[in-house]
Amino acid sequence: MRLQAPHLATATSSSSSSSSSGGLLLSPTNQLTSSLLLPDSFGAIHVGETFVAYLGILNTSLDLPVRGLTVSSQLQTPTRRIVLPSRLDNTPTDIPPCSVGGGSSGSGVDAIVSRQLDEAGSHILRVEVGYISNGQKSLRKFYRFNVSEPLRISESVVRSGDAMCLVSITVENVMEKLPSTVGGGGGGEAVTISSVGFRASAGSNPAETSLSALQLFDQCGRLQPGECYRYLFCIQAESEEAELRGIACGDDLGRAVFTYHKSMGEIGKAHSSVVVCPPTSYLKQGEDAAGAAINPKFVVHRSGLSVDVAAASAQRSISGQRGSLGGSSSSSLDDTLPVTVEPIDPPSTMELSVPGQVPLLIVNHSNRPMNLQLQLRLSVMTGVVVCGPSYISLGELPPSGGSCTVDVRFVALVAGLFAVQGCYIVDLLSGMELQQPALFDVFVKLPEEEKVER
Repeated sequence: MRLQAPHLATATSSSSSSSSSGGLLLSPTNQLTSSLLLPDSFGAIHVGETFVAYLGILNTSLDLPVRGLTVSSQLQTPTRRIVLPSRLDNTPTDIPPCSVGGGSSGSGVDAIVSRQLDEAGSHILRVEVGYISNGQKSLRKFYRFNVSEPLRISESVVRSGDAMCLVSITVENVMEKLPSTVGGGGGGEAVTISSVGFRASAGSNPAETSLSALQLFDQCGRLQPGECYRYLFCIQAESEEAELRGIACGDDLGRAVFTYHKSMGEIGKAHSSVVVCPPTSYLKQGEDAAGAAINPKFVVHRSGLSVDVAAASAQRSISGQRGSLGGSSSSSLDDTLPVTVEPIDPPSTMELSVPGQVPLLIVNHSNRPMNLQLQLRLSVMTGVVVCGPSYISLGELPPSGGSCTVDVRFVALVAGLFAVQGCYIVDLLSGMELQQPALFDVFVKLPEEEKVER
């Protein structure tokens, strides 16, 4: 069976008390403590390691052979029962009797079974032996052991545009510290992260970085108990179809996979839960005096908003359920914002008093055509304002994804960090008015000449 890795102990002094020497081996010449003995248990096993067990079946009878031997082994986890294959499967074997002078080479059979562990909790190795010896007989053995999590893996996701997400993975060593050795200080079960990767879902591609052993050492690849390390992955749409669709709220991004080594050389694999794209913070529900749900002023994470609205609209079209446009009681993103305005590659910086052109994409996500007008209202714009026509007629946009692009010029009036806001969409047929979230953030810097003068 798999035995626990032994821990070396320091030699005890001659002045040790009789109570402390009770753990010494029976041999009078051996001065090492009993911590060198291999215990008759499986020891500490963690998720991600490969469980290996040695099965030995011996015929202890001196005169009776064992015929028709069958061996089956199963691993019972907290959720399911797994059959462990071995070389003894489906091959009935005969075992001759044991010789009088001791065990002979033909007095037993053995096999090795293994399984990578992917669940935490109580496990049971079930071994059943059937044989014919003065009739049909069977023997069952049960070996119970516990599997614990070696690493705690948590993730956080930040959206970066319509087709890209930044995934931060934190890995913490949560293994319990090993007991202190005799006469020595406390120890700890350290692990070394030897391989880091991200298995992206179909259509996505992670920006992976291969690390050498030296780089891993320099970047704290070795984790003592209680220590943690953080990795950053950039997940972006790879296929043409994925780029056109974008990455929407709820899309599976994949999972991070880590290979680690323990102090005695055991290798294990740990992975995070499936990472999903987070939603935008557009809808923030509240209640009015009558208790009805309302949508007050909102703070929005602008990355991927139009993608989320399109995905919500498509989902509702499939289900055949759609509320009234702009209804205050609706909690669906496409009902609250049936038309989206999104900048295409907006600038991150602008120079003071220097106009810049930004293309805006307007998409009609509703189920009916709209005659729209884009309004950029100066009264609610600060720092960066529109330069040129502020009311632009867009014409009629078809339903379910109809779109158009319009170029708008902006100019910065004050240096600093500003959010470009004040954008409204008005349906000229129904009079419906939709306030858009801030289009983008921009840092306004002083011209180079003014910097030199100052």
